[in-house]
Amino acid sequence: MKLASLKEGGRDGTLIVVNRELTRAVRASSIAATLQLALEDWGNAAPRLNALFEELQAGKRADAFALDFEALASPLPRAYEFVDGSAYLPHVERVRRARGAEVPESFYTDPLMYQATSAGFLAPRDPILAASEDWGIDMEAEVVVVTDDVSMGVTPAQAEAHIQLIGLVNDVSLRGLIPGELAKGFGFLQSKPRSALSPVFVTADELGDAWSGCKLHLPMRTWINGRWFGEAEAGVDMQFSFADLIAHVAKSRPLTAGTLVGSGTIANEDTSKGASCLAEQRTVETLRDGKPATPFLKFGDRVKIDITDRAGKSVFGAIEQVVKQYVPA
Repeated sequence: MKLASLKEGGRDGTLIVVNRELTRAVRASSIAATLQLALEDWGNAAPRLNALFEELQAGKRADAFALDFEALASPLPRAYEFVDGSAYLPHVERVRRARGAEVPESFYTDPLMYQATSAGFLAPRDPILAASEDWGIDMEAEVVVVTDDVSMGVTPAQAEAHIQLIGLVNDVSLRGLIPGELAKGFGFLQSKPRSALSPVFVTADELGDAWSGCKLHLPMRTWINGRWFGEAEAGVDMQFSFADLIAHVAKSRPLTAGTLVGSGTIANEDTSKGASCLAEQRTVETLRDGKPATPFLKFGDRVKIDITDRAGKSVFGAIEQVVKQYVPA
């Protein structure tokens, strides 16, 4: 099934069920007012939501309405927790090589992760706001999963059963602010503003054999200003599966239902497939030519992130955003 949230009903939106073609939807208020509430009672809510999805898909819902992407909030307009990984080692290796640094051996056995911003997510059509282009505005196209309640100390084999939904995230980064923050030795803060989630989240059965080994085996397609930027394979070169990432986070703490776990920027060893973030492309250029040629995002630039199935149909709906200058009210 496919789930989304309307920009109504307060900060957490109104839960809706969306058809497979992303053209029709129906409110799910009789089951759960919000996706967060559904996830907190997933064992009871999921079968009822799926039954509603099947009725919608069969054209049996008189209360169905046309899906308007502009009316959608992110499926989870806010979440209790968002943890993001860097599971694609080609990205880590290239970035470190470009600055003459070695990749620590631990990176190949121990996931690299950080606590990301979750108090609010941009809707899939909301602008990316920044006060200055000097901040080095970048997109990061990633896959994200959503869990139910996860106990502390779960193994990767146990963690797989806790993945309930899959979607996309544009993990916005401000590259110009990152070096100063990392130099403090205390991680990201100002350099990681709010991210945008895909219009819908889906259950694994919607992905068929493209979901295998707790990885999504489809290309991540990105465009900037309408021009192709990349289509890196999400299922290739992913050092750690989502089950591995969840188990890593839960080593010392439980996870609350509605926790989002990101894959990190999709990157392949094969650079002919393009990139999923500007920093990656700039690193490839630096290693090849001695300096980067691709600029970071400017005000007015348009970003599109999407994954299509093997028939060419969008699975999650596209994230489409314009970069705008933030002006305080």
